Amino acid sequence: MAADTQNHASRRSQGRLIGYARVSTDEQATEAQQIELRASGCDQIVDEHGSGASRARPALAKLVREIAAGDTLVVVRLDRLARSVSHLLEVIEDLTAKGAHFRSLRDPIDTTTPQGMFSLQVLGAVAQLERALISECTKAGIKAAKAKGRMPGNPGIRDRLPEALAKMKTAQKASYGARVQATAQQWLPTVRRMRPDHTWDDIARFLKQRGLAWSPERLRRAVKWLVTEGMADAALLRKSPPRLPEDRLMTLVAGIQSSNPQLTLREISSQLERLHERTPRGGTKWAPSSVKNLLDRAKRNGLLSEA
Repeated sequence: MAADTQNHASRRSQGRLIGYARVSTDEQATEAQQIELRASGCDQIVDEHGSGASRARPALAKLVREIAAGDTLVVVRLDRLARSVSHLLEVIEDLTAKGAHFRSLRDPIDTTTPQGMFSLQVLGAVAQLERALISECTKAGIKAAKAKGRMPGNPGIRDRLPEALAKMKTAQKASYGARVQATAQQWLPTVRRMRPDHTWDDIARFLKQRGLAWSPERLRRAVKWLVTEGMADAALLRKSPPRLPEDRLMTLVAGIQSSNPQLTLREISSQLERLHERTPRGGTKWAPSSVKNLLDRAKRNGLLSEA
């Protein structure tokens, strides 16, 4: 027991313990989970209300995106975090890529210990077996259907029946809309600040610096859907004016600074040189003063807060 307490104290000294508490509906409360998480040493707790059958969890996505190396994400039970073994492994893989850890209080999963990593490997093997079994069952079902003269898939869609195609299109639109709405709070405020003064390329580049992978076309399509549904201003889709090369640099520098506010002007200069970005005057060596001028412009244009 003493050794276990010492191990936990050691982990706290290396990084934060951040709790994640989730309930399925707004009517339910996370107090019970919070009490257990705080008792385990979590000073910060992120709450979320979301169905266990859905992966659309903006608060969890933001937590994983912003967690620092050495920190540990803590949950009361595995089902509070993930909807399936594969989803759990995806989240843990994202944490591992950032140098962070994961721990479940009621399950033998703690990626800071050898025993916890072994349990995780067992889960991975189970997930792989589950995928293989599903694949084999699917193939067997298709083979049996063909032997009986039946073709796999929806007959209406296969025969291109208008009613079946219309239902499929409606379902696809609903699924796409749900995905857009689930993540909109992460990127839509930035789009509203930058459009239509900045191109979709500029905005996608800025979001990428903040860890959000959007292509210009996917971003424009998502905003178009929100406008069509009356959830965003149509002015966001107006054509942007021609941009000077210096405006692109301003957006890039603002994105670098936004992704890591602790960077010094000289460190940002070094990053720009590693990216082989030319200075506003066409040079290859960046001076901190040039970076400061671009950051000041970004603040005046609303890309960065004055703070």
